[in-house]
Amino acid sequence: MGMEKNPRRVADNEAMAVARMLKVSPQKLNLVAAMIRGKKVDKALADLTFSKKRIAGDVKKCLQSAIANAENNHGLDVDELVVAEAWVGKNITLKRGRPRARGRFGKIMKPFAEITIKVRQKGETA
Repeated sequence: MGMEKNPRRVADNEAMAVARMLKVSPQKLNLVAAMIRGKKVDKALADLTFSKKRIAGDVKKCLQSAIANAENNHGLDVDELVVAEAWVGKNITLKRGRPRARGRFGKIMKPFAEITIKVRQKGETA
């Protein structure tokens, strides 16, 4: 008598991937996430490849992971995949500082963010 299998967090025609601890503010990461939302995965990969944003490479790696999860773990067709959702969350913030004039202390916040990308097979069920 084994344990019950965990229910899937996504639908049968979906797969997802998460990239955590990305060294960028969530606001800047959301600009890149908005660039790929709703696009076919090959078009989204092309946009990320030629984007001038520094964090686009990490987002591309996360998207490739979601595509690989869809193909290998869930048996979905790669040619019909669409970026269904891409959302951004806050992670830790490193607090650093710098001495300023008259004995004061200037706060330097170094934020980290995370992105979750969900791809969906576009077809008869979508």
